[in-house]
Amino acid sequence: MVLIAIEEHWNLPELTSAVKALPQDRGDASVVFDEMGDNLERLDDIGDARIAAMDAQGVDLQILSLTPPGSQPLDPADARTLSRRANDIAVEAVGRHPTRLRAFSTLPMADPEAAGAELERAAGLGFVGAMVYGRTGEIPLDDPRYDDLFATAAALRQPIFIHPQIPSRVIRQAVYSGFDPATDLALATFGWGWHLEAAVAALRLIVRGTFDRHPDLQLVLGHWGELLLFWTDRADSLSSIAGLDRKVSDYVRSNIHITASGMLNPTLLRHALEVTTPDRLLFSTDYPFQQPDNTDIEKFLTEFPTDQDRDKFTAGNACSLFGIDIASRKEQQ
Repeated sequence: MVLIAIEEHWNLPELTSAVKALPQDRGDASVVFDEMGDNLERLDDIGDARIAAMDAQGVDLQILSLTPPGSQPLDPADARTLSRRANDIAVEAVGRHPTRLRAFSTLPMADPEAAGAELERAAGLGFVGAMVYGRTGEIPLDDPRYDDLFATAAALRQPIFIHPQIPSRVIRQAVYSGFDPATDLALATFGWGWHLEAAVAALRLIVRGTFDRHPDLQLVLGHWGELLLFWTDRADSLSSIAGLDRKVSDYVRSNIHITASGMLNPTLLRHALEVTTPDRLLFSTDYPFQQPDNTDIEKFLTEFPTDQDRDKFTAGNACSLFGIDIASRKEQQ
């Protein structure tokens, strides 16, 4: 059995420093999570130590993604420079470990035209998709200025992973404050807010008609669909009001893939299999923020109703979505 993990983070220190240097109203307080425990040591390594950690988990191949918030909060010039720098480093790491690593590109979303150009460049270098966030400043991902980017992604068959990001300062103050600072931050991020932000970004893309215009575009959502899978009955009511061709849940089943993000909960698996299809589910560990061991992973994989569904989850769907050739990978080993 081959195991491909698709949401596995790494860190570019100079980009993180640039985010930390931003004014408070533009920064991202969640960068503190990178420095907890041994996270930073693990994030900084995209070489031998990472491969050893993969071996311990039984992971055959990781798809690298820059740790949140990527270059998204930066000014256009810095975003362009540091996105390109991140992608050059990532492709070098893949080149050193071609049988063990692939990568998502980082895009300078503050400059939509440059983001499209960087996506094209990255695709030519062998990147298998891109990771973005639901908002750039106050501009949502579904803003028409990004439509050309999605057209490019669809044409190049580069899936777009929408990763959670911290809510805007206004929303944090209104919805996620009133406790001690640590609880405020946790509530706004991994405890709840992160996941609503990603779900809303995907839902807005659907309601905007993005998939009617670009039916070949594929998205990826982590954390078992970022809560979206649990509310499709209500979300479907948006379809006729927004003038969509299909129900929201139909777009979820045809244009969105779902990862586990290290949340190896059989109940979540069963729900996902009921709401979407086995062809839409992907394995990931959310490295290093979640660190399931080999025993945890093997136990979870016994929960699949059929071996065929399990094999799709562990590698088959990732190979199909990201164009990964397992046979070629094994020949290189």
